[in-house]
Amino acid sequence: MSMSDPLGDMLTRIRNAQSARQSRCKAPASKLRENVLEALKREGYIRAWRTEEVRPGVRFIDIELKYSEGEPAIKEITRVSKPGRRVYSKIAELPRIYNGLGTSILSTPRGVMSENEARAANVGGEVLCRVF
Repeated sequence: MSMSDPLGDMLTRIRNAQSARQSRCKAPASKLRENVLEALKREGYIRAWRTEEVRPGVRFIDIELKYSEGEPAIKEITRVSKPGRRVYSKIAELPRIYNGLGTSILSTPRGVMSENEARAANVGGEVLCRVF
């Protein structure tokens, strides 16, 4: 069965695994998901991720979640731009998440990057998700 929002599915898997206090979770692999996970890793929200090939042509991402003193590093993760409503933002109009404590993940012409990297590069784009 096909899925209408693969990135939203991965974010929900992460949210559910952290609420269940699991150390790892798995999601089907894609380039967009890998790029989003790399941005989350650079910002310090997850420990690591790696891809595994289950059988030829079928890959999964194994995500190692991060906890600090028993509390999840990700307190809130929400999908902003959805298949039914795409959300684009100029970098000057991008709001700060919890006064800079959180971050947004953007898909820009220079690739998927966090809000801080996009501000440094002075590029806007599609707001994929918000993390706090």
